[in-house]
Amino acid sequence: MTLMTESQTSAGQRRGTARRRKPLRSSGYKVFRVIALVAVVLFLIAPLFWMLLASFKTNVDIYDAGKSFLFTPTAENYANVLQRNNYFVFIFNSFWVAFVSTALSLVLGVPAAYAMSRFTMHRSALVVLMARVIPGVSLLVPWYYVFSNLKMVGGFEVLILSHMFVALPLIVYIMMSYFDSLPVELEESAQVDGLTPIGAFRHITLPLSVAGMATAGILAFIFSWNNFMFALVLSGSKTKTLPVAIFDFVSYASIDWGGLMAAATVVTIPIMIIALFTQKYIVSGLTAGATKG
Repeated sequence: MTLMTESQTSAGQRRGTARRRKPLRSSGYKVFRVIALVAVVLFLIAPLFWMLLASFKTNVDIYDAGKSFLFTPTAENYANVLQRNNYFVFIFNSFWVAFVSTALSLVLGVPAAYAMSRFTMHRSALVVLMARVIPGVSLLVPWYYVFSNLKMVGGFEVLILSHMFVALPLIVYIMMSYFDSLPVELEESAQVDGLTPIGAFRHITLPLSVAGMATAGILAFIFSWNNFMFALVLSGSKTKTLPVAIFDFVSYASIDWGGLMAAATVVTIPIMIIALFTQKYIVSGLTAGATKG
C-alpha cells in the first residue's frame, strides 16, 4: 500500500513538472517564431526599401554610405523616368501585352484543362508540362529566325505569342487541378436535366471555377508583366515593355542608379498593388485543387 502511494506521488510530481515545463517550451517556441518571421520579413523587404530610398536620391548620395537614411530627397529621378523618357508608353505596352496574352491563354487553356481533367489525358498533360519546363532562352533563336522571316519582330503580335508560351501551360496546370476537385456528379445531374456536355460545362462547371480562373489569370498577368528575356529580343522601339526600358539606364560607361531605382519602383508598385488586393483569390484558387471531392 505504501509502495503504491509513493509511486502515485512520484507520478503526480512528474506530471506537475511536465505541466510546468510545457508553458516554458511553448513561450520559447513563440519567441523563436516571432524572431524568425521578423528576420524573414526584413530580409525580403530590405531590398525593396533600399530601392525606394535610392529612387529619391542623386547618384552621389547613393554612393555615400553616410547618407543611407539621412539625405535630401529629390523627385528628379521620377521626372526623368515619367516625363523625359516617356515611361507611360512603356507602361501601356506592358499592360497591353500582359492583358491580351493572359486573356487569350484563358480562352484556350480553360477548355483544354477541362478536357484533360475529365478525359484523363495524361500524355497531353505531359506535353504541356514539357512546354513549361523547357527554358525559354532555348527557343529565342528559332523564334527570332521564324518571326523575322515573317516580318513580325518588333510588333505586339510576336510579344503576345511569346508570353502565351509562359501563360498557357501555367493556366492549364492550375485549372486541371481545380477541375479535378469539382465532382463529376454535378455535370451528370445537369445532363440528366437536359443539358448537353458543353452546356453543363458552360452553365455548371465554368461558374464554379471562377476562383481558379482568377488565380491562373492573375499569376499569368504577373509573369507576363515581369518578363524581360522575350521582350528584349522580340520587341521594337514602339513596343518596348517596362522591364526592357529599365535596361536603358545601364550604359557601357556608367549606371544611372537613381533613374534605375525609380524605373524599378514604377515597375514594382502596380504588381505589388495587384498582389495585395488579390491575395485572397490567389490563395483560395491555389488551395481549392489540393483536395478532391
